[in-house]
Order: sequence, then C-alpha cells, then structure tokens
Amino acid sequence: MSRTTLHSAARRSTTRPAPHGSTGLPDHPARGLLPVVLTATFMTALDFFIVNVAVPSVQVDLRAGPAAVQWVIAGFGLALAAALVTAGRLGDRYGRRRVFALGLALFTLASAGCGLAPTADALVGARVVQGLAAALMGPQVLAILRTAYSGAAQARAFAMYGLTMGVGAVFGQLIGGLLIRADVLGLDWRSCFLINLPVGLAALGLVRRCLPESRAPQRPGLDPVGALLVTLALTGLVLPLIQGRDQGWPLWTWLCLGGSAALLAVFGVHQHRHSSSPLVDTRLLRERAFGAGILAQLAFWLGQASFFLVLALYLQQGRGLDALGSGLVFTTIGAGYLLTSTVAHRLAARLGRQVVATGALLMAAGLGLLALAAQQAGGTGSVWWLVPGLFVDGLGMGMVIAPVTTTVLARVSPQLVGSAAGVLATVQQVGGALGIALIGIVFYGADGLSQGFVQSVAVLAVLELALAALVQLLPRRI
Repeated sequence: MSRTTLHSAARRSTTRPAPHGSTGLPDHPARGLLPVVLTATFMTALDFFIVNVAVPSVQVDLRAGPAAVQWVIAGFGLALAAALVTAGRLGDRYGRRRVFALGLALFTLASAGCGLAPTADALVGARVVQGLAAALMGPQVLAILRTAYSGAAQARAFAMYGLTMGVGAVFGQLIGGLLIRADVLGLDWRSCFLINLPVGLAALGLVRRCLPESRAPQRPGLDPVGALLVTLALTGLVLPLIQGRDQGWPLWTWLCLGGSAALLAVFGVHQHRHSSSPLVDTRLLRERAFGAGILAQLAFWLGQASFFLVLALYLQQGRGLDALGSGLVFTTIGAGYLLTSTVAHRLAARLGRQVVATGALLMAAGLGLLALAAQQAGGTGSVWWLVPGLFVDGLGMGMVIAPVTTTVLARVSPQLVGSAAGVLATVQQVGGALGIALIGIVFYGADGLSQGFVQSVAVLAVLELALAALVQLLPRRI
C-alpha cells in the first residue's frame, strides 16, 4: 500500500494506524529503543511487587506502624493510578521521549530517596513520588511502541512488553528475597530500592541516543479542569479500595466511592461537551477493538494482582515459607509464562482473538488445579503439589497480556495514542486495586487461610471463564 493511500486512510478513520511520517519517527527505530523502554517497564513492575518482601524488615528498621506500612504500598499504587490519564496527554503535547525521560529521572531519584529514607514518613513520601514518576513513564512506553513499530515488528515489541511486565511481577518476590538474603553492604531491605540507581542512570544515558522524539500530529491542549476532575475521581475510587478492607469499610470509604462515581460522570460530560482538547477523546470509545479490549483488560487485571496477593499470603502465612522460599514457588508461574509469552505474537497471528480465549481457559484450568491441590493438602501437605497448577496458569498468562494490549492500541491513530495509552494503563491499575478489594473479602472471610485460598482461586477461575467469553467481542484478527 502506498504512503499516499495510508495518509488518506488515516484521515478517514481515527482508529487506523497512520504511517510513521505522521509521528516524526524513523522507519527503522534505533536498536536500543526496546531495551531502554522495557528497562523502565521492568523497574516499575518490580517495584510494585518487591516492596511486599521488604515490609517486615522496614517495620523493624524504621519502627513503622501498620498505617505507615500500608502507605508504603498504597502510596505508590494510588499516585500511579491517579496520574496516568493526564500523563498520557502530556506525552502527546510535550513529546513522549521528553516526558519519558523526566519520569525515568524522577523514578531513579525517588528510588534513592526510598533506599536512604531515615523514617517511615520519608519512605512513604518517596514511594508517592515513585508512583507519580511511574505514571509519567507508563503511557509513553505504550505510545512509543505503538508509533515506532508496525505490523509484525509491532506485535513482537508488544510481546516483549508483556514478557517484561510478567517477569517483573512473577519474579519480583524472588529477586527481593535474594537481595535481602544477600544483604550486600549491610543494606538489607534498602537494596530493593537502591538497585534501581545504576539501572535507571544507565537507561537515562541512552534515552536521547535510542528514542526518537514523537508527539501527536496536532499538539493538544492540557485541559486542566479535566485533569483535576479525573485525578480526584480516580483518587476517590482507588483510595477506599486500597484502605477499605483493612479498616472495616467505614463510612468515608463509601462516600469516596460515591463521590468518585459522580466526578467520573462530570468528567465524561466535560470531555464530551466542554473540552476543546479532551484528555480522553470519546472517539476512542466508539471503536469496537478499543472498547471491548478495555473490558477484557479490566477482567484480566481484576484477577492478576489479587492472585499474586493471596498466593503470597497462603505460602508465607498459611504454609510458613519465608520470602525466598515463596519466591521460588512463584518461579513455576514464570516458567510457564516465559514459554508462551515469547511466542504469543506468532500464536496471535494464527489464532487471532482466540489466542486470548485459549490463554484465559488455560488460566482457569490452572486455577482449578490449584484449588484441588490446596484442598487436598490442607495446611500440612507439600507446597510442591501446587506446581502443575501454577505452571498451567503461567502458560495462560503468557498468551493473554501482550495480545490484549496489542488489540487495544493497534488501531488507534497517532493523534489519540497517548490518550489511549493513559486509559489502558489506568484500567490496569484500577482493575488490580478493585480485584484485591473483592478477592480480599473472599480470602479473609473464609474459615482459615487454606480455605480462603481455595475459595479465592475458585472465584478467579470463574473470572477467567468470563474473560474467555468477553474476548469474543474483539475483532477476529489481532
């Protein structure tokens, strides 16, 4: 197809990919582009999960109380979720490389602040800054991959993105356990954060050389009213989901949730009627691939963070494993994940949307095996009976993450890709928080940790079946 034909197609539709020329990107991206952006993705995913391993040592070293410990975890997730939509639009306006570099520099600096924190309050503050920095990077990574690559190369790039996210999440606990066990220079838990310094600085030094600058073809405005509305709405949604269960769902949590719903409605009206440059362009929601893909993303991430949480609690509190032993069990998920995530783009080329449905069914089967193994073992049998179920679950995960992400972004035009990436990343974070809140009710409401784990994975298996059905709304070809 000729370049002229492509330009005409792009003008006719907001959801078909435009040629590279419309974004200012070269036809052949620099060889180091993927390693640089995926390094940032890995650091973000790792820091989201690795902190769970560090918490016991933080409590002792900084004399941190339960509330402070909660905010060490929650501060990062809250700041990340609240800022993603706005961050996506900042990249469209000021340049994705520029905003990505700012986020990477800020994340590296905040990691130093975490590792050197003298008090629990200082650690919480640094974690909030880390979350904001991660929000600046996340949508830019997705937008850069979408605009720098096309066709089979784009599918491979998103496959590597999915692989990186999964490795950071699955192996985060093992890496943290190894770092704390090694206790290099007597740093203990601090090494979990300080390890980001050399990695972040190295990646930052390569940004200008490896990442071409790109922005939306027509530079959008910022819409400060919309940014304020969506930030307040997402804060009101995520905060009670993070804090509500531990506090017994007091009145303020329900007021926040109700206020969040009202603010989201006001935000939607503002975007449609009053904003000349909306943060979330309503044209995105009219595209079947984007709308159905966002629903599929929500269903998937409802299960992911909550599954990792209940598995870690079951292994460490229910079965008495330490962080390193628990991390070793997690590697069985990683083994399955590595097998399928590296070839997911090839499977998607053959099977289309059914690759995601197959992955969801495999995850449901793996979770069913886990429930049976845990039910038979009770609190005394070997944890290694969990391995077959974990391996099968990992196989399914590898077939879902990258193809679903590709589906959501592949047909979005360069003009809207930053906004779309911000929405996608926000759905991932909100889905994770909502899943933890809902599955937490099941897990802690059961008679003991073993039964809580069995009932939780049974519910998650049903959720994966729902995902397999929801995938049928996606376009046949990914």
